[in-house]
Amino acid sequence: VQLQASGGGLVQAGGSLRLSCVTSGLTSNTYYMGWFRQAPGKEREFVARINSNGGTAYDVASVKGRFTISRDNAKNTVYLQMNSLKPEDTAVYYCAAANRFRVNWASVIDYWGQGTLVTVSS
Repeated sequence: VQLQASGGGLVQAGGSLRLSCVTSGLTSNTYYMGWFRQAPGKEREFVARINSNGGTAYDVASVKGRFTISRDNAKNTVYLQMNSLKPEDTAVYYCAAANRFRVNWASVIDYWGQGTLVTVSS
């Protein structure tokens, strides 16, 4: 199983990026898919999740209203559209897959992608 994340880069504050996560070796449309991020010197934190039926959840405090998660099951791809980026969004972004949900979703992740670096300059 592989989760291949891409789309990171350097962007100015207020700009946008779209991250992609292509899965192989699993039937991604049956999995919960999502994104986490880890900023320098900080712990990995949840960003967004999308269910097999398209239901979504976000870390409200930091990204809701600016980030949108979506999936294209035909392409086995999950996206994270990030708008109005802020310097505090700078982090390595990881895509993740799990076949179940728990409140502490990170604890039941089955597969992690390799991460893609997003750097937002002020």
